[in-house]
Amino acid sequence: MDSAASSTNLFSHVSEGDTAFESGGLRDFFLYRDLGIAAATGGKVVAHLVKANMAPEVGTGWHRHEADFHIVYMLKGWARFMYEDKETLVKAGDCVHQRPGIVHFLFDYSEDMEYLEIVSPAAFTSIDMPGPCAVPAPKPWV
Repeated sequence: MDSAASSTNLFSHVSEGDTAFESGGLRDFFLYRDLGIAAATGGKVVAHLVKANMAPEVGTGWHRHEADFHIVYMLKGWARFMYEDKETLVKAGDCVHQRPGIVHFLFDYSEDMEYLEIVSPAAFTSIDMPGPCAVPAPKPWV
């Protein structure tokens, strides 16, 4: 293996206590736990855990990501998304591949929601978009 490839594809092992859930990610109502993949791949891929931090009020708004690859694997709880004009319930054990450019809106989620998100490239962008349809209101946490 050449040195350029090995410097951007490093072995990485992050144990549960190595990184904490922190605010400051893409959404202020979620907490994010870095899994070390962006550093290990030289920014080619990011993998992090995302969990609910506050009850849903307005959700993410309609947006799309500039990314080549994007999956969400729900570990706990559930989230309701609009993918274009289709409402989709994503519950624990479900995996969603968000094709590049798909317009979507995460509008409701459970208090225990936690998912693994893997995106390439690591420095993907989120772009606000007009919505193709109305979005249901979130249900308040009891």
